[in-house]
Amino acid sequence: MSAAVQSSPVPQPDAAQMERLLQALRATADEIGKVVLGQRGVVEQLLIALTCGGHVLLEGPPGLGKTLLVRTLGTATGLSFARIQFTPDLMPADITGAMGLVPTEDGRTALRFQPGPIFTQLLLADEINRATPRTQSALLEAMQERTITAAGRSMELPRPFFVLATQNPIEMEGTYMLPEAQIDRFLFRIDIAYPSEDTLADILHLTTGTATQVPGQTLSPDDILALQALVRAVPMAEHVRRAVARFALMCQPEATQATPDVKRFVRFGISPRGAQSLVLAAKGHALLAGRYNVGFEDLRAVLKPATRHRVQLNFEGRAQGVRLDELLSATFEQSVRQAS
Repeated sequence: MSAAVQSSPVPQPDAAQMERLLQALRATADEIGKVVLGQRGVVEQLLIALTCGGHVLLEGPPGLGKTLLVRTLGTATGLSFARIQFTPDLMPADITGAMGLVPTEDGRTALRFQPGPIFTQLLLADEINRATPRTQSALLEAMQERTITAAGRSMELPRPFFVLATQNPIEMEGTYMLPEAQIDRFLFRIDIAYPSEDTLADILHLTTGTATQVPGQTLSPDDILALQALVRAVPMAEHVRRAVARFALMCQPEATQATPDVKRFVRFGISPRGAQSLVLAAKGHALLAGRYNVGFEDLRAVLKPATRHRVQLNFEGRAQGVRLDELLSATFEQSVRQAS
């Protein structure tokens, strides 16, 4: 993380402010749920990522409301919103901005930097895997550093800065898969499931009539910054922290602690950044649940979205049809038993 991001720390809220922030956070989930039906778990995971200061990769077939979800999140949190539709001809300057001639007050023109859509607080990177690796890297660098370098100078992005990138898993022709080192920059990978029959009936009723649901704003950008500082202050017991460290080692196929299934089916495991993300996400889950300490139940709740994109099966694992989520859960439970 750059020094510019580390500067100006947000002060810790007092008890009354803390309770107000937590109530507002839960109210935000309710407001989003009025518009985005049947996705309560996804909404909570998005809010956890937002309070942790991480970014999210949303994956699901088209038409499941991914864009609606992001727009509704922006309305409920008061964050400025921008959308970039990633295409093969998109250039890095289309994201970051570029130098251009602009009219001045005296009727002349001057060469000035024109900020791109990345200068926002909530950015939807739609179908990120359709852009070339060069364009993808321009966004992913900003995600990591919270700054961009253009026109010969470094510029800090607005705070908070939250990226939601989408991928379509059923259309892979003409796409560019994110490299493992870059996909590791996402705190969560959330899979959007198809709605149930009852939920789909409610969606049809809500979206094909004359009434329009508009969420109310329950959080402000300053509230989110305060929540991000509060999340990092949530304590975690030593034995819980060591269980996460042991789990990370057990996911490495070359490690002596690795389970037989990991050694057989896994190509590579989670990085130290992945272990950090798991701990931070568990703190966010505990806070959302109204608890000011992290337990194993919090780690279980965020285990799959925090790790499924960081672990890759080898050829044998894919050929055998190994379910990665189940393998990760079994490995984590073994690490918990060893910690007890």
